[in-house]
Amino acid sequence: MYYILRRDGWCVNLKKVYRLYRELGLQLRNKTPKRRVKAKLREDRAPAIRPNDVWAMDFVHDELATGRKLRILTVVDTFSRLSPVIDPRFSYRGEDVVATLEQACRKIGYPKTIRVDNGSEFISRDMDLWAYQRGVILDFSRPGKPTDNAFIEAFNSKLRSECLNAHWFLSLQDACEKLEAWRRHYNEERPHSAIGNIPPIMLANSAGETSPPELGKAENSRPAWSEVG
Repeated sequence: MYYILRRDGWCVNLKKVYRLYRELGLQLRNKTPKRRVKAKLREDRAPAIRPNDVWAMDFVHDELATGRKLRILTVVDTFSRLSPVIDPRFSYRGEDVVATLEQACRKIGYPKTIRVDNGSEFISRDMDLWAYQRGVILDFSRPGKPTDNAFIEAFNSKLRSECLNAHWFLSLQDACEKLEAWRRHYNEERPHSAIGNIPPIMLANSAGETSPPELGKAENSRPAWSEVG
């Protein structure tokens, strides 16, 4: 909040912003789980050094106001913290994941690696074939080790506290609109402390534009679907 105000021209003090923030009751109370064992990260992974180097992907579960269940596919770039897509559906299969990823990749380019768990949609033949044809490495987490995909866990926690817990979804279309609005705010406006308190879009775009790269540039980075295999 402080960095947003400063960016908009407000000459305010950090302590004053925090005091007003507390007085207005704006703080979100996040539950911190107790760690009874020391988490150990995989040692064979190199950190991402540029956008589209490594993506992380997972599912989040929620429901409509009517009680009908939703499955939400979430994806985040571990270098820029940009979220290429957040896609809610009533059900997801491997071919649905492929369709969603293909649509997102045509806009901003294909990643070198995607970190995923061992869910049935991610180990499907459709997903494996797509990754092989596109030259994408699927980096699977070890069973029972959510810390292997910590970036998407942190992203999903923010999505849960700031969007899913803050809205009622009246329909699938309503969920799509509200999730997309939150994703655009997260990508284009909200400062991220891990990347120098700038919005992810500024780090993802080398020239500092505030809109995603042009479609044609992304499509030229890899061969078209019809040209593969």
